[in-house]
Amino acid sequence: MCLAIPAQVVELRDGDNAVVDLAGVRKEISLSLVEGVAVGDYVIVHVGFALNKLDPEEAEQTLKLFAEMGQLTADGDGLTLH
Repeated sequence: MCLAIPAQVVELRDGDNAVVDLAGVRKEISLSLVEGVAVGDYVIVHVGFALNKLDPEEAEQTLKLFAEMGQLTADGDGLTLH
């Protein structure tokens, strides 16, 4: 099963690239599929691509639910979804 996860944009880079933060894990992704993304926005990320922008309240609620279920953890190797 594949899952797209909300992540917050923390840095815009050259071209269509950005850095996102999810539970302390930072990853460079492509914004080539989404227009008008700014630092602070939440995007849905799947296999290194932002698929669309997400309302901040909805993103926070989704991340909170993952954390409450014990399904989302961050460690030195990255983000793990159980």
